[in-house]
Amino acid sequence: MSDLTPTPTLPIPALLLAAGRGERMRPLTDHTPKPLLRVHDQPLLAWHLQALGQAGCARVVINTAWLGEQIQSHFGAGFDHPQGHIALRYSDEAADFGRALETAGGMARALPLLGPVFWLAAGDVFAPDFVFDPAAVARFVASPALAHLWLVPNPAHNPRGDFGLSEAGLALNLPPEASGPRYTYSTIGLFRAELLGAPWTDLSPGNPRGAVAALAPLLRQAMDQGRVSASLYHGRWTDVGTPERLAELNRVPASGT
Repeated sequence: MSDLTPTPTLPIPALLLAAGRGERMRPLTDHTPKPLLRVHDQPLLAWHLQALGQAGCARVVINTAWLGEQIQSHFGAGFDHPQGHIALRYSDEAADFGRALETAGGMARALPLLGPVFWLAAGDVFAPDFVFDPAAVARFVASPALAHLWLVPNPAHNPRGDFGLSEAGLALNLPPEASGPRYTYSTIGLFRAELLGAPWTDLSPGNPRGAVAALAPLLRQAMDQGRVSASLYHGRWTDVGTPERLAELNRVPASGT
């Protein structure tokens, strides 16, 4: 980490991704944004907020686009939980640009509300056993990594996986012909703001023009330089991408495996 990089203030903030249209979830998402769909009687997004609160996180940014006003109306300026209160801010891509900016574009847009290091999680993923561990943050801050990803065993809808994992704990950008196991990116990770700038991307600070940019190409570039670490997560995890997956989640008790 450069001597000019600001020292993160602990506990670090989080960015929850909630801007997508949720095409595969239609018709459920025609009138309800996917992060507000309910799993065990509460919105998907609330599960992440509860876990972040348990870890001591006091500041969360939520990026929105499709039906984002419903998310802002539901959660307002804060989220109360047994351990305290989380202040919520919104990066409203629809209001600013009329569209969602994809993951990297949305991250770059939200950076002024975040800081040098932050948690990232997709608001449409159910991972009730995941712990936003302060010890993991400390290890990440002390490392040269630009991102630390949590990988999961490949679900049925992504059998080839996304990335490899070395014995040294580095995420690997494996070519299609390479042997060895691949895992699926859980959409939960730790990130440095540096990844959203040169030389990894030509996005301007704060993405004032609303450039649309995907995250995977940036991660693959950084992996090729050995700058992305990873861990395996074996807890419950579901990418709630279809009505069938949502129905199956709600058939299993909240405490089930």
